[in-house]
Amino acid sequence: MNVRTHLMWDDAVTGYDFGPGHPMDPVRLGLTMRLVEAFGLDREVKVVAGPPAGDSTLRLVHRQDYVDAVRRASADPAAADEAYGLGTPDDPAFSGMHEASALIAGQSVAAAEAVWSGRATRAVNFAGGLHHAMAGSAAGFCVYNDAALAIARLLELGAQRVAYVDVDVHHGDGVQAAFWNDPRVLTISLHEHPRTLFPQTGWPAETGGDDAEGSAVNVALPAGTGDEGWLRAFHAVVPELLAAFRPDVLVTQHGADTHIEDPLAHLAVTVDAQRAVAAGCRQLADEHAGGRWIALGGGGYAVVDVVPRTWTHLVGVAAGRPIDPEAPTPDAWRHEVYARTRQQAPLRMTDGREPRWRDWEEWGYDPADALDQAVVATRRATFPAHGLLP
Repeated sequence: MNVRTHLMWDDAVTGYDFGPGHPMDPVRLGLTMRLVEAFGLDREVKVVAGPPAGDSTLRLVHRQDYVDAVRRASADPAAADEAYGLGTPDDPAFSGMHEASALIAGQSVAAAEAVWSGRATRAVNFAGGLHHAMAGSAAGFCVYNDAALAIARLLELGAQRVAYVDVDVHHGDGVQAAFWNDPRVLTISLHEHPRTLFPQTGWPAETGGDDAEGSAVNVALPAGTGDEGWLRAFHAVVPELLAAFRPDVLVTQHGADTHIEDPLAHLAVTVDAQRAVAAGCRQLADEHAGGRWIALGGGGYAVVDVVPRTWTHLVGVAAGRPIDPEAPTPDAWRHEVYARTRQQAPLRMTDGREPRWRDWEEWGYDPADALDQAVVATRRATFPAHGLLP
């Protein structure tokens, strides 16, 4: 297979900036791109800057009155309307908000167009993955839902089946809502249990609308889940469903906030497990989607220690040139990290863990284990709709 990988990047995406003290610090994007360049990955891919999403594209998911409200808040942040989720502590209005948000959305839509047309086999937009935005409101640091827009554009172009796998620590609620009753889209979200984390959705019983039963799949992981449990849950749910669904394209969201150091959540995953899931997604795209894979970023608020390494591994996996976990981070990058943040950068591309998990089919189900209980709840809720045994 002639693999061509696009990396969607425009320096202006760092203008998506909610201001000092907000967890969504755009430095995480700049430091990721600099780390990608430090490892020479930008020479292994085609770096592409897509155009901002226009109103007709944004309307594939969002209401026009909401787009108009974002534009008004962008021009005058003091006029932000909280009825649209704008001007809130999570989503403060800022000058240029519409332009920066539309640019990020445009990168994911351009990735979808490139992969569907065959100009690329894989595409990465680590600035994207803003999965909480709803049709008519901002939510959870997300203004425009680029993941849903990319999927909607794929459907508009003729895709019959699109699978979306979201491994962010937070439930992919906005994408699920956008395609709740659309059997052409399978959304799978692995996230911390809604009892303990925003947005308090993503229960196993959320399985899709009347016309799309089983199209929404939710794995609600117990707080404290680490590498072994996270990988066990992923491999116990995702591969069988993708094999049954047979998507034309796989879209994945790789929020780095599952990490044990993330300040906003309660899972205990390492960079090494996150790298393993990225590799797993690439393999699943090759096996079930003809190699067509669009990989997005997402959350992640340990902006120096975690996010740049996790997403650089993602780019390396997509490019077919994975970074050795034992590789030291380049000196020049560490100097830039300190210059920009006054923080010490991590020294290696690993957290020192070897990702392992107990295979579901081989080891079976432990009814006393909370992680296994979560997996079984999901399988029982959704597998029969796909002709699979729970």
